[in-house]
Amino acid sequence: MLLSVENLRVSYDNIKALHGVSFQIDEGEIVCIIGANGAGKSTTLRAISRLIPVEAGTKMTFMGRDLLQYPPDKVVSELGISHVPEGRRLFDNLTVMENLRLATFARRDGRAIGKDLDRVSSIFPRLSERKNQKAGTLSGGEQQMLAVGRAFMSGRKIMLLDEPSMGLAPLLMMSVFDSLGEINREGTTILIVEQNARMALQFAGRGYVLENGRLVLEGGSEKLLVNPQVKKAYLGG
Repeated sequence: MLLSVENLRVSYDNIKALHGVSFQIDEGEIVCIIGANGAGKSTTLRAISRLIPVEAGTKMTFMGRDLLQYPPDKVVSELGISHVPEGRRLFDNLTVMENLRLATFARRDGRAIGKDLDRVSSIFPRLSERKNQKAGTLSGGEQQMLAVGRAFMSGRKIMLLDEPSMGLAPLLMMSVFDSLGEINREGTTILIVEQNARMALQFAGRGYVLENGRLVLEGGSEKLLVNPQVKKAYLGG
């Protein structure tokens, strides 16, 4: 088991955001969490990345290590958990290449960094064409590619993706998901949260359904796609 989350509880002031969420991910999997806006999907990823505090009783382990003992920067540099946040959060005034290079700040494997840069360029040729362009001038699809490429460069073992399809035209969305599939086939585990439930379930092998901070369903993607509750709530009937 790569990642284990048990009894994850998070509150914002007096508002309970997550009510004891538990799930597991094995190495090499693609797993999705679907749910409506405000269900707690982004909060789940932010808790795993240690960007927000969790409540007593929460247990999270990664590769057998207690995640609660790591600050956010060490989650990336020592554990290899990379996070592509909603809204991308790029450094708009830096170039594509500078954004990619910045993601390697904690790495000391110079030769491997060079190979990863070449791999990002081959997965996302458009980024190679725009390597000297400021990130803030890229299209939405190109910015999403750069956000994924930046996570790739951080030395990822697992990639957490928050709404990667948001704002993308269908063809660009398919291109981004195809690239993520390629990254997964090369060994990176993926946990993705999405409002586009159909796309997420078609992409992932397993899924969890989050409602009002609680997991209400889980299972193989094929079964969830035909589940009446999922179809009615998230797939348009």
